[in-house]
Amino acid sequence: MAVSNKALAIRPLFDRLKRFWRDARAELRKVSWPNRKELTTYTIVVLVVTAIVSLFIGVVDLIFSEILRLLGLLRG
Repeated sequence: MAVSNKALAIRPLFDRLKRFWRDARAELRKVSWPNRKELTTYTIVVLVVTAIVSLFIGVVDLIFSEILRLLGLLRG
């Protein structure tokens, strides 16, 4: 019984996928994961910075909206 070209092409694909997952797991083992305290600190920093940047963008938007409204370019 002859093996089709499609069947021959599938084998290298599975070999590459196995190698990819094996290499990915090996790399994840090398990662220095943060402990609980570091993770909490980083999360708080991200939330605070996000709030500050959001507030800044909101204030800048409000200022530009008022300027455009005063110039008559924005109705509202």
